[in-house]
Amino acid sequence: MKLVPWLRTAFLSLCTLGCSAKPDPRQARKERSPQWKDGQFVNPEPIQNHYGKMLSGWWNSSPTKSPPQPLPTVKVDPKLFLTPPASGLRLTWLGHSTAILEIDGHRFLLDPVWSDRSSPVQWAGPKRWYAPLFAVKNLPEIDAVLISHDHFDHLDRTLIDSLKDRNPCFVVPLGTGETLEEWGVPAERIVELDWWETTRIGDLEITSTPARHASGRSLIQNRSLWMGFAIKGPVHKVYYSGDTGPMKRAAEIGTRLGPFNLTVLECGQYDPAWPDWHMTPEQTLALHKAVRGQALVPVHWGLFALANHSWDDPVNRLVAANADSKERILVPRPGQSIEPDSLTNLAPWWHSKI
Repeated sequence: MKLVPWLRTAFLSLCTLGCSAKPDPRQARKERSPQWKDGQFVNPEPIQNHYGKMLSGWWNSSPTKSPPQPLPTVKVDPKLFLTPPASGLRLTWLGHSTAILEIDGHRFLLDPVWSDRSSPVQWAGPKRWYAPLFAVKNLPEIDAVLISHDHFDHLDRTLIDSLKDRNPCFVVPLGTGETLEEWGVPAERIVELDWWETTRIGDLEITSTPARHASGRSLIQNRSLWMGFAIKGPVHKVYYSGDTGPMKRAAEIGTRLGPFNLTVLECGQYDPAWPDWHMTPEQTLALHKAVRGQALVPVHWGLFALANHSWDDPVNRLVAANADSKERILVPRPGQSIEPDSLTNLAPWWHSKI
C-alpha cells in the first residue's frame, strides 16, 4: 500500500519537471516563421507531384541522362585564389550547384558537395560524373558557406566534417542549424535566416530570398526551410536562387534587392512529374529577367543525373529560349573561373565531341 503514494509523488514530480522545462528556442523561432504551418514549413504556392508521370518518365528517360564521354572539365589551380579578381567579382563553378563566389573582397562557398553520390549512402544513388576538381584541403580561406537547403545534392556531411574545424561561418535556412550542430559545427558559427532576413559579413549584406521547394534528408520532411541568397557588396550584387520552382514572388526579389550584376540560377533536373520543384530552362530565363539580372550562369546541372532529361538539355534549351531575348548567358566549363564584368563570350563547349 505504501507504493501508491510513492508513485503518485513521482508522477507529480515528472509533470512539474515537464511544465517547467524551458522551450527549445530554435523550435520556437521556427514556429514564429510566416512559412511555418501545422508542424512544418510550407510554400505559399503549393508544389505538386504527378506519380503516374513519374512511372512513365522512368520508362522513357533519355539514353543520354549521363554524358557518353568524360566532360572537358578544368582542374582548379589553388594558386588562382592567391590573387583577388581584378574586377572584384569571380565565380568558379564546380558542377551542379557548387561554386566559389568571390565578391568585393569576400569569398563564399555555395552549396558544396564533394561526395561521390548524391545520396544518404555512398554505395547507391546518383553518382557524380567526374571527381571533385580539387581537394578539400586545397580550398582557400572561406568567409562563409551558404547553404540553400538540406537535400543531399546541396548539403554534404563529408564536406561539412572537413570544414567544421576551420573558421567559416555557415549561413543556412531556418532549421538547418540543428543538423549542423548535430554534426559538430559550433553554434556560434551558424547563422539561420528566414525569408527576407539579412546578416552581415564584413561590409557585405546577405539576404535570404523566397524559393519554392522542399527539404528533408529522411522520411521526416520540411522541418527546415529552403531559400536563395541575395549578396550585396559595395560594388556588386549577386543572386543565387538555390532550388526553386517557378514562383510569383520573383519580381518582388528584383524590386526589393535587384538589379544584380550576376544571377546564379537553377537550370536542370526538371520533369513534368514534379513541375513545381524545379524550373525548366525557359523558366530560368524568366526568373533572370524578373530579378533584373545582367549576366546569368546556369547551375544545378553538369554533375549528377537526378532527372530523366539528357545531360545537356538544360543548357541547350536555355540558349534556344534566349535566341530572341539576347540576355548575357555565361556557361563555364566545370572548374572554370569567370569574371562576368570583363568576360565577352564563352565557347559552347558542350557541343564539342566529349
